[in-house]
Amino acid sequence: MIAAADFDILMIGHFAKDLLVVDGVEERASGGAVFYGSIALRRLGLRVGIVTRMHPDDFPRLDEVRQEGVATYVAAAPETTGIENIYNSKDMERRICKPLGFAGPIRLEDIPPVRAAAFLLIPIVAGEVDLPLLTAMAKRGPVGMDVQGFVRVPEGDALVYKPWADMAEGLSHITYLKADKAEAELLTGETDLARAAEVLARYGPKEMVLTQSSGVTVYAVGRIYQAPFSPKNLSGRTGRGDTCFATYVGKRVAGASPEEACRWAGAVTTLKQEKPGPWRGRPEDALAVMEKAG
Repeated sequence: MIAAADFDILMIGHFAKDLLVVDGVEERASGGAVFYGSIALRRLGLRVGIVTRMHPDDFPRLDEVRQEGVATYVAAAPETTGIENIYNSKDMERRICKPLGFAGPIRLEDIPPVRAAAFLLIPIVAGEVDLPLLTAMAKRGPVGMDVQGFVRVPEGDALVYKPWADMAEGLSHITYLKADKAEAELLTGETDLARAAEVLARYGPKEMVLTQSSGVTVYAVGRIYQAPFSPKNLSGRTGRGDTCFATYVGKRVAGASPEEACRWAGAVTTLKQEKPGPWRGRPEDALAVMEKAG
C-alpha cells in the first residue's frame, strides 16, 4: 500500500509517445493530457499526480514531469500509446490522427489510494478507461472527464469518432466534462456550443468545458461563460484542449469562480499554442493576456 497523500488533482490517462508531422517533417514528442495538463497545473502552483501506463523502455519520459514536481504512478505495459498527428503548416487547426500504439486499459489497482480534490479521467483513445473505473473513481471524489477518450476509437490505421454507448450512465457520475466542438456535436446533434452544453448538462455533469479554435465556452450553474484564444501563432497547437481543461479544473479546485476559471483557461491556452510542448509560463504571463482581453 502506498501511504495516502493529498493532491489538488490526480490525473488518470495514458502518457503518449507521439509522432508530429508538419509539412512532411517528423518529430517524436511526449504527449497526452497527463503530460500537457500536469505541467501546466504545476506552473499554476497546484499539487498534481498522474497515473499512467507505458512500456518500461519509455519510463524515462516521465522525468520531464517529475522535474516539475509532478508525482507519478506508472504501470508497465506491453507498449506505449502513441498518435501520429499530421498537419499542414498553413492550417494547424486541422490534423489527421493515426494510432501508433496502445498501452492497454487502466485498472483500478493501478490507481494509488490517495486523496484528491478532483480526479481527472483524461484518456486519449477509447479503451483506456471503462465505465466501472469511472464509477469507482466517482465514489472517491469529484471526477472530471475528457469525452475524447470515449468517442475516439482506433480502427485499423485510423482514429474514428463514434457515439458513446454508455454516455447516459457515464455522464451521470461527472462533475467536470470536457469536449471539443466536433465531439459535442457528435453527442448532442447541436452545432452551437451553448446549446450543446445545455443538452449535456441534462445527463448530470455540473460544469462543461467546450473548446473550439476561437476559444473556450463554459457552462456552469445554468450560465454560459466564454474566453477567447488569441495566440500569435499555432506552433504549439497539439495539447490545446488538454491544457485548457486542466487549467479550468485546476482554478476551480483552487477556489476560482467558473467565470474566472474560464478566463484563466483562455489565457493559458492562448500562450500554450504559441510554443510546442507544455505551457511552462508564469501566472503573471496569463494575467497579462487576461488584462489585454478585457
